[in-house]
Amino acid sequence: MILSRDTRANNLARIGSQPIALATAILAIVVVGAASIALWRAYTGTSPELDRVAAARQLQARTAQASEQLVEKTKGLEATQQESIDQLQVIQDQLQTVRRILAAQQADSKRLSEQVSGLTEAIEGLRQSFASAQAAEPAPAPTARNKSVRTRAHATRISHQKRAKARG
Repeated sequence: MILSRDTRANNLARIGSQPIALATAILAIVVVGAASIALWRAYTGTSPELDRVAAARQLQARTAQASEQLVEKTKGLEATQQESIDQLQVIQDQLQTVRRILAAQQADSKRLSEQVSGLTEAIEGLRQSFASAQAAEPAPAPTARNKSVRTRAHATRISHQKRAKARG
């Protein structure tokens, strides 16, 4: 199927003689396509550009809202953290106070323990000296057991009178 030169030249000449008609047909197809797209958008009420703009605005609104929520949560976390720090500081101060009180009580306990030891030693010394003093003393002379009741009552009355005078 080899075409001769004449046939090819003839075909090119025929196409070359009608370029205006070809351009007109292509232009008509493009205009009809553009018009149909415009009518379709107008009829359905949707436009991809408008949809994209609306989607972009929604995305910006969501981003702004998420950003505001993050800021609020961050502020809440900062406040909570500061409260925790303040509570920890109060607890540390209370712990220091308890430690001081405990150290003072331990010092008091040690001092009192030393005083009790000293008193115990002193009492033991007094017991020993009293025991040795009793051992060195002669036995007291027996008292008369048969004193009359009247003599004993008289002696008791005199001793009460002496005490009353000493007080008053």
